[in-house]
Amino acid sequence: MACSVAQCLEVVGESWSLLIIRDVFLGVGRFDQFQERLGISRNVLQQRLTRLVDAGILRKVPYSEHPPRYDYRLTQAGRDLWPVLTAMRQWGDRHAAPDGPPLQLVHTGCGHLCEAVPTCSECGEPIGPRDVRAVAGPGARDDAPPVFPPTARGVRGDLVGRSP
Repeated sequence: MACSVAQCLEVVGESWSLLIIRDVFLGVGRFDQFQERLGISRNVLQQRLTRLVDAGILRKVPYSEHPPRYDYRLTQAGRDLWPVLTAMRQWGDRHAAPDGPPLQLVHTGCGHLCEAVPTCSECGEPIGPRDVRAVAGPGARDDAPPVFPPTARGVRGDLVGRSP
């Protein structure tokens, strides 16, 4: 499918995989640590770690030869998932955490609690779904339907994107 969202989901769309990546961002890196924190079976954990390594999201770094043991660390492709996990965490904080956020982020630069906000890479202004419009990119197929038909509407009836 010529869809970057679908392609991303093929790699990291399974919940255990995202939780493993989340834990690596939080400083977890060893098999036993993942198993203890997640309560995942050893065989499922091994399958997910292998898949994430094969996909280039994690890399294995040996820390013991006898027996062979590894730390799992994020590659650049893995670090690029930070905004994805942050957006999911912030959504969960707002819509699925009745007792409040179980984890909060403190900006090390100023020491305050913070939320990540998407901004335009060119002008720095905050952006949301009504501040952008989708256009076909270089990977679009000629036979694909238009990216957003003129009557595309969001859940609340808001127009998705803006007119050119």
